[in-house]
Amino acid sequence: MSVEVRPLGVNCNIGCQYCYQNPIKDAGNTTKQYDMEAIKASIRAEGKPFAMFGGEPLLVPEDDLEELFALGFALHGGNTIQTNGTLINERHLDMFKKYKVRVGISVDGPGELNDVRWMGNQERTRAGTAHTEAAIQQLLERQIPVSIIVTLHQRNANAQALPTMNQWLKKLAQQGLHHVRLHVLEVDHDAIREAYALSPEENLHAFMNFAALEAELPQGFLDVFEDIRHMMEGNDTKASCVWRACDPYATDAVHGIEGNGQRTNCGRTNKDGIDFRKANRPGLERYFALYHTPQAYGGCQGCRFFLMCKGQCPGTSIHGDWRHRSENCDTWKALFTYFEQKLVAQGKVPLSQHPQREAIEQHVVSAYGMGQNPTVESAMQEVLS
Repeated sequence: MSVEVRPLGVNCNIGCQYCYQNPIKDAGNTTKQYDMEAIKASIRAEGKPFAMFGGEPLLVPEDDLEELFALGFALHGGNTIQTNGTLINERHLDMFKKYKVRVGISVDGPGELNDVRWMGNQERTRAGTAHTEAAIQQLLERQIPVSIIVTLHQRNANAQALPTMNQWLKKLAQQGLHHVRLHVLEVDHDAIREAYALSPEENLHAFMNFAALEAELPQGFLDVFEDIRHMMEGNDTKASCVWRACDPYATDAVHGIEGNGQRTNCGRTNKDGIDFRKANRPGLERYFALYHTPQAYGGCQGCRFFLMCKGQCPGTSIHGDWRHRSENCDTWKALFTYFEQKLVAQGKVPLSQHPQREAIEQHVVSAYGMGQNPTVESAMQEVLS
């Protein structure tokens, strides 16, 4: 579980044209004020390490940012921030070092490959990207832990762009970058789909390109593939939230703290422009229903990868309706099949081919029906003991 502190909500200094937070912005549900005491009270009440988040968290005035970093350091011995990197300055770098801040950078590639992360015109956009690239270098030189999130789209993951992306990732790995998270584009509007989304075939081609690149990268550098391998082995305790059955109204993996101290959910699930308060308890109805609903009607019935995937993130559901499985189902199925074959070639039995897979499924799905969310690992132990 991560705690995301968002003093300024979804406010940002750039306008990523595909941003999953755009429904909130379009609805006008933004803020320019925050209450430091309310935020700190909610941080203490959560009792977990937190990440500074947004929008863009570096819009928070530096003195207030340092106050929150100091609190995180005092309570948990370190901090995390997720930023687009365009605002990082010397004082930020000093704070990151002093308060042991792990820095996540959202950037889609070098130079023009990052143009969809728009700053009003091409000149400002390219300058912002150059600043982000320079900031990554400064973070690496100062040995501040840094990772990046890359969203794949038509500008950075087409056949012509992939060689440049490969070289960029290899260079960053050689320089000590911690890891990279590859995201499929989350589409909330038909215009975005038409302008930027890759087709299922193009998405798969891009992912397979990066899967082949793994041989030239440190183990676990592209962590989405590490997740898939873990899931195929029935080890979901190390996997990220998109594989762990998430209730969009009570996201277990993300506990948001807004500028007024209000507790909210992961922003990837806000499709109606409303930042709902977090429900008192999670519901697992989506996963119980997906398991029993035919694939022709948006479900997962009969899929041998259900235990690993569970319909994936509700934020990527078909038509933006969390009751459906992910619209990227074909891509994930193909990747699970690829890693399934690799495990078989190594003489291992992937969970998708386990002789007790259906019994393990029944155990997990029965728990969903009772509002419980067991790990696959614990379910395997129960069934196989």
